[in-house]
Amino acid sequence: MYLAHRIRLDPNNVQATYLARAAGTARFAYNWALIEWKRQYEASKVDPEVEKPNEAALRRQLNAIKRKQFPWMLEVTKNAPQMTIMQLGRAFENFFKGRARYPTFRRKGRDDRFTLSNDQFRVEEKRIRIPILGWVRMHESLRFFGRIVSASISRIADHWYASITVDIKDQLQPPAETQGAVGVDFGVSLATLSTGEVFTGQKALSTLLARVQRLSREVSRKVKGSRNRAKAKARLARLYAKIADLRRNGLHQLSTYITRHFHTIGIEDLNVKGMLGNRCLARAIADMGFGELRRQLQYKAARRGGQVVVVDRWYPSSKTCSCCGYRMEVLPLTVRHWRCSGCGALHDRDVNAAINLKNMAVSSTASACGGAGAGLARQVRGETGPCEAGIQQQS
Repeated sequence: MYLAHRIRLDPNNVQATYLARAAGTARFAYNWALIEWKRQYEASKVDPEVEKPNEAALRRQLNAIKRKQFPWMLEVTKNAPQMTIMQLGRAFENFFKGRARYPTFRRKGRDDRFTLSNDQFRVEEKRIRIPILGWVRMHESLRFFGRIVSASISRIADHWYASITVDIKDQLQPPAETQGAVGVDFGVSLATLSTGEVFTGQKALSTLLARVQRLSREVSRKVKGSRNRAKAKARLARLYAKIADLRRNGLHQLSTYITRHFHTIGIEDLNVKGMLGNRCLARAIADMGFGELRRQLQYKAARRGGQVVVVDRWYPSSKTCSCCGYRMEVLPLTVRHWRCSGCGALHDRDVNAAINLKNMAVSSTASACGGAGAGLARQVRGETGPCEAGIQQQS
């Protein structure tokens, strides 16, 4: 299993300038490779003898011309342009397999990052050694133990971070305190468990919305290209970073609590994009972070030997009685409590849905070879990609 620990860096002015230059080099190489990829791909369709583009050929092409056409690339680590072209190759691979959208150009201020392979940097205690630059101080030491795979240096607002990916292999955490199952129903209140516990989200955006609006107005009133506009944009970026940190910290606390107490976790495969179409609830739903919570549950459950069972989005968990199985024909969102016409049981909408998700998770686990719930649920035992644990995240 791969885990990534994101640690805030503490560079001086000279080091911060180098990091910005390396990120700019990586961004330029990515955009250059994307243009070349499009050009070569169109040429291969016209002339069948022309080979289709690939990331290895593009890396060789850039190495052949950069000393004459882009000599400033030599001032930073060679990993900056090379690794970003490899990332472009994976982006096209994901696109052709239907896992991602078509790659787009990277933009300054939004995509300020570059990647280092494990042979190009070294970590010792609270510092990291970057090629050409030297040692840069970190705010904390690396949390995980194992083979270091790579490091991604990125800028968020006006702070630099190093996301260090580590292969921890079979280093599992203690198993869940109970081997029981739980259903988790996501909603505007964030999460309701089948045990009746309700967890309210941080609602960081709603809490700081007035400040976001004020700073946004300040940015719009400044002259474009002026220093005051740059300062205003930096203040707004810091506020958005704070909102993201608050939201992520709350999700880490919730996901850690659930995976620490339960072995089998049943969740619903929500259509978040469709839910955002509701103009009355779009902001509240976007402020919860359902996708991030699901990701955290999956990798944390895998580290404890547990499992996450994802129930099909079309399963009527809210409209089905958890006692007798009776299904309501219509149940508007405004109805938070309802009485079953079959057995007369009084249900809380969210708790009832969570209990149904728990039952589906248990039945899917017990009959994984084709039982009652096998067609509506699938088990998830962790992801192959890295999972981040940030500087302000409690995990």
